[in-house]
Amino acid sequence: MYIDKLIMQNFRNYTKEEISLENKINIFYGDNAQGKTNILEGIFVSSFGKSFRTNKEKELIKKDEKFLKIQTHFNKSDRDGEIRVEISDKKNIYLNDVKLKKLSELLGNINLVIFTPDDINLLKSGPNMRRRFLDMMIGQLRPNYVLNLNLYLKTLEQRNNFLKQKIQNEEMLEIWDEKLAVYGEKVFLYRKEFIEKIKEKIVNIHKEITNENIDIIYTSDLINKDAFLQKLKKNRQIDYIKGYTSAGVQRDDFTININNEAVNIYGSQGQNRTAILSLKLSELNVIYEDIGEYPILLLDDFMSELDEKRISKFLNNIKDIQVIITCTRNIDIKNSISHKVENGKII
Repeated sequence: MYIDKLIMQNFRNYTKEEISLENKINIFYGDNAQGKTNILEGIFVSSFGKSFRTNKEKELIKKDEKFLKIQTHFNKSDRDGEIRVEISDKKNIYLNDVKLKKLSELLGNINLVIFTPDDINLLKSGPNMRRRFLDMMIGQLRPNYVLNLNLYLKTLEQRNNFLKQKIQNEEMLEIWDEKLAVYGEKVFLYRKEFIEKIKEKIVNIHKEITNENIDIIYTSDLINKDAFLQKLKKNRQIDYIKGYTSAGVQRDDFTININNEAVNIYGSQGQNRTAILSLKLSELNVIYEDIGEYPILLLDDFMSELDEKRISKFLNNIKDIQVIITCTRNIDIKNSISHKVENGKII
């Protein structure tokens, strides 16, 4: 799978730019604030329908303009296609000129793995980032996962709003608890399945980078539907006092251990970085195993957080994959093409 053309109009600092991409390593280099990351963001929006940098879509539109358009031409083993995203007062997404009714119809057309400087803190930060990692990976492979997750979160919001009113009504809570248990069990099973797939990959990948032993552990309040229903019932009085639901997949998390110790607590900065690299490569291989072709790899400001040894080890694991790299200086990598980015223009 690869992208051969990206056209951005009124997107961030781009007035109108058509970018041709090769099915190999594509390097975009230049000073900061020139528009390098905007290229990756445009591709990401085409894949997920939203940005990885902001939730405010108006921020994506170039200053003093009223709309933006992103067109992404992609090639897969079984088909070619074009995704067009238009944002003005509202957002419309088209696949091969057919308007999509739901975001789930977009997911999985362009499969991505993205590495940003913020990902270095994925293990050290709160669980929200780790759940987001799982949601992005699973969502582009299993659209039903997104549907069930959204239904779960909507039901959770309704239950929490009721709890805040401090009105004790067991019948109402039982209705929401039943829905939470149904949707939550499905979300849990998807996450458990994909954590197991990552676990299978990460051990060997990490061994190629370092000789240390690595493991990934998934933690959840859910085991099955019935056990979760019992937990919700047991926690009702606590939930009334707190004004929110204290158990559920909204609290899911995973940890990575190196040599049987949690890397986020006891690991060095180098161990944290290596663990993240192993995790991202595992994600890449899980997607390959699931769809039969490698996803596109986006590496934002790749050089800034890694030493040359880790960069070399990482790149040795990504052969025969379209890679799009942004960095502040041009780098000499085999099978690559370089472009300079300057003030929203590709030189």
